[in-house]
Amino acid sequence: MEILDHLALGFSVAFTMQNLMYAFVGCLLGTLIGILPGLGPTATIAILLPSTYALDPTSALIMLAGIYYGAAYGGSTTSILVNLPGEISSVVTTLDGYQMARKGRAGPALAASAIGSFIAGCFGTLVIAAFAIPLTELAFKFGPAEYFSLIVVGLIGSVILASGSVLKALGMIVLGLLLGTMGTDVNSGLQRFTFNIPEMSSGINFVVIAMGLFGYGEIISNLSRGHETREVFKVKLSGLYPSRADWKHMMPSIGRGTVIGSILGILPGGGAVLSSFAAYATEKKIRLQPDEVPFGEGNIRGVAAPEAANNSGSQTSFIPLLTLGLPPNSVMALMMGAMIIHDIQPGPQVMTSNPELFWGLIASMWIGNAILVILNLPLVGLWVKLLTLPYRWLFPAIVLFCAVGAYSLSNSTWDIWMLGWFGIIGYVFIKLGLEAAPLLLALILGPMMEENLRRALLLSRGDWSTLVTRPISASLLVLALALLLALLLPSIRKRRQDAFVEEN
Repeated sequence: MEILDHLALGFSVAFTMQNLMYAFVGCLLGTLIGILPGLGPTATIAILLPSTYALDPTSALIMLAGIYYGAAYGGSTTSILVNLPGEISSVVTTLDGYQMARKGRAGPALAASAIGSFIAGCFGTLVIAAFAIPLTELAFKFGPAEYFSLIVVGLIGSVILASGSVLKALGMIVLGLLLGTMGTDVNSGLQRFTFNIPEMSSGINFVVIAMGLFGYGEIISNLSRGHETREVFKVKLSGLYPSRADWKHMMPSIGRGTVIGSILGILPGGGAVLSSFAAYATEKKIRLQPDEVPFGEGNIRGVAAPEAANNSGSQTSFIPLLTLGLPPNSVMALMMGAMIIHDIQPGPQVMTSNPELFWGLIASMWIGNAILVILNLPLVGLWVKLLTLPYRWLFPAIVLFCAVGAYSLSNSTWDIWMLGWFGIIGYVFIKLGLEAAPLLLALILGPMMEENLRRALLLSRGDWSTLVTRPISASLLVLALALLLALLLPSIRKRRQDAFVEEN
């Protein structure tokens, strides 16, 4: 079979010593960041992106991918041990995982998380491999009008799946689109919104904006909260393996969570986050067995299902990026930026022009999932000790690393000033309850949307009807309109709000 030949190529690339090392480094960093409060995969990738400039493109993407699903995996450790979700998608895990730890069942909880994440991650990678070729063939049928319409769907979809106010999310998208227009217009050569500042002629680097909003913004927010004390229980890590009853309950829930995450992870706007909430809600609707404890009191299904969902969702979110060149969330937007930095144009041509990179990245995900299982269970004690480090020791290193990374972009202190200003803006966003992820998506997709719209109008000699006369483009615009109208329905708004409310 053709897919087996492609996977054989991928494993031959991923199993080189260099790529194995970067997969390990990415998984280790991702796990480390996943357990630290205030930092997630978006901030971590934004901070570490400049360090990948000197790497081979395949190695760079393998490491960044390891950071992404490593953070999604690592957040479960502290969610279970100390009731502290290191990542948004791990919030649901605290509801039953921490209660299991308090009852001396931290071992089975951690094992359920590890097993669920491993199974789901492998399944998600298999989904990528299976759907990559047909979706790439579909993508070759896309012209400028279709890509414009697809980006519109992605931006509107990110509003629905972003937490918080719809109006605020729309405002952040508009702000991101405006920031994307700053700089020199490619077609006319005229400068737009540069305010006669020479350094603005190329616009503001998206890496600087991402590091400021997600890195510095979170640091300022954490420092503003002051010293917080949190109850920490001494948990027993004996009896690591689940009992026969645990296996009976958690395996079906892992299967359900894996399927839910694989589907929702593809959606724009944080599908991996939404999938963990959806998986937990699904499990609660399934009748409890006589030997099960209620949800919220240490039910192992409440750990296995959301962890499987968020890990499979993290994997399948690569599908639209690798096949259509469209990032479904802010982390994938940064991955897309990394590809552009290494002179790789995301989209269907990646499979034909860079098959080693495409299939090597997919094969490395299997390796990464195995590394995560081997890493997490033996190092639980180390992760718990790391949580005892005062935050005042951690944030100076992050500030310095971000500043060095910003300066390395163009060897200019201007980028450091921009980093600081966007850090302040990021803090203001947090205080106002504004989510920065839609802004980053719009910032990345905005120039693409403008370019494809111009190209479509150029090919049609200025006829706007080309957007609705082409079948695929028209279908996508109808879908975008349907999503927009759905936001106006009270029932949809209520379900959307309830999905992101932590249950007590």
